[in-house]
Amino acid sequence: MPDLRTAPRIDDDTGTSTPVRSRRFPHLGAHSFLMLASVLVIFPFVWQVVTSFKTLAESLRIPPTPLPREFDASNYVDVFDQMPLLNMFGVSVAYALVLVLGHVFLGSMAAYAFACLRFPFRNALFYALLSLLMVPRQMFLLPQYEIIQGVGLTNTFAGLAAPHFVGFFTVFLMRQFFLSLPRELMESAKLDGAGPFRTYFSVMLPLAKPGLIAATIVVVLYSWNDLLWPLIVISDERKSPLSVGLANFQGEFLTDRPMLMAAATLASVPLIVLFLFLQKQFIQGIAFTGSK
Repeated sequence: MPDLRTAPRIDDDTGTSTPVRSRRFPHLGAHSFLMLASVLVIFPFVWQVVTSFKTLAESLRIPPTPLPREFDASNYVDVFDQMPLLNMFGVSVAYALVLVLGHVFLGSMAAYAFACLRFPFRNALFYALLSLLMVPRQMFLLPQYEIIQGVGLTNTFAGLAAPHFVGFFTVFLMRQFFLSLPRELMESAKLDGAGPFRTYFSVMLPLAKPGLIAATIVVVLYSWNDLLWPLIVISDERKSPLSVGLANFQGEFLTDRPMLMAAATLASVPLIVLFLFLQKQFIQGIAFTGSK
């Protein structure tokens, strides 16, 4: 008697036979690949957390030990003595908030203008600004530093945040989101007597919440990981963000990797919490921006 679990099943539409096992797990290959990719992505973070509980001698062993013999949490205490972690954390939070204010608020207004308003040379201006995204950031460092030095803002928070207060990537991201919204909404608001600003604040902005959250997370990640510009413009360690503090842990001959990993883990916690709370809106915002 044949095994019914492996017997082929006739498809009514095509007349072809399909094994039952393949129909039961139609996406087994894709799911296996995604699980493997997830493990590869998560492994460095897991190794970082595990290393933060090791001693310096144990972290230098070859071959490396997968788990510490005794979990030592003293690195999470000693890191506050090695660097002004709370000051740097405050600078990073303030830097992220200022960039979110500039990128998301002003960027969304510019995106609304490029997506919904009609004015001369709109597309030419948009593509000209879009071409700036193809230029490496390093090419702007020297002129930006000369401007900040000329106005006396070196080693200040204003000098840190001013050159990056507005970015065109957020304009591009939000423009794509506004293009995915029905134009009938704007036409209805216009018939009701609403002007461009009233339409933006009362109609378009509430509907753009997923896109705004996606842009916020992108900007926070950018500001939190920004290293090159703070390293150039800030010389006082207490005025530096966390990225500079982590970079200063790199010694010339020896690096205390367990303490470095403890500091990196503490610096990663706010971003992980932010993404866990906003991951649904972030995914919706990224999906909507590509739907037009």
